[in-house]
Amino acid sequence: MTRLFRHAVTVAAVLSALVAAPVAADEGEPDLIFKKSTVWKMLTPDHKLATYAIDDPLVEGVACHFTVPEKGGVSGLLGVAEEVSDISLACRQVGPVAFKESFEQGDEVFRQRRSFMFKKMRIVRGCDVKRNVLVYLVYSDKIIEGSPKNSTSTVPIMPWGDAAAPRCGDFLED
Repeated sequence: MTRLFRHAVTVAAVLSALVAAPVAADEGEPDLIFKKSTVWKMLTPDHKLATYAIDDPLVEGVACHFTVPEKGGVSGLLGVAEEVSDISLACRQVGPVAFKESFEQGDEVFRQRRSFMFKKMRIVRGCDVKRNVLVYLVYSDKIIEGSPKNSTSTVPIMPWGDAAAPRCGDFLED
C-alpha cells in the first residue's frame, strides 16, 4: 500500500507540473494588468477575471488587452480546471504604426492554452483594405468541438505625429 501511495503521489506531482502550464502563453507571456475576484472561495483560490496586455509582434504601435476568466477552487489550484471560452478583446493604436513584414489574413498574433490538452485561445489579425483598418479576432478552439464565443476589435491606422499612416493592404501576402 505504501508503494502504491508513493506512486500515486509521484503521478500527481508529474500531472500537477504538466498542468501548471495551461495559462502559460505559447509565444511569450502577456503582461498582467490586474485581476479581480468574482467568486470568493474559503480555502482555495477565488474565481477571477484577469486582464492582460500584448503588443502585436508584427505591427509596431498596436497593443491588445484581453480579459479571461480564471477558475479557482480545487481544480484551479491543481491546474486541472478547463477554463471557459468567455474572452473579451480591445486593441488600439498606441504609437506610430510600422509593419515589420508582410502577413496573411487571419495570421495568429497570440496563443494561450486554456485547458490541459484540448482548448486554446487565439488572437488573429486581418486587414480591412478598403478602410485601412486592422481587425483582431479572439476565439477559443477545442479539438473535440469548436467554440462559438469570440470577440472582435478594430484598429483604424491613423497618422501619428508627423508619421504618415501606412496602408495595411500594402503588407498583405497574396
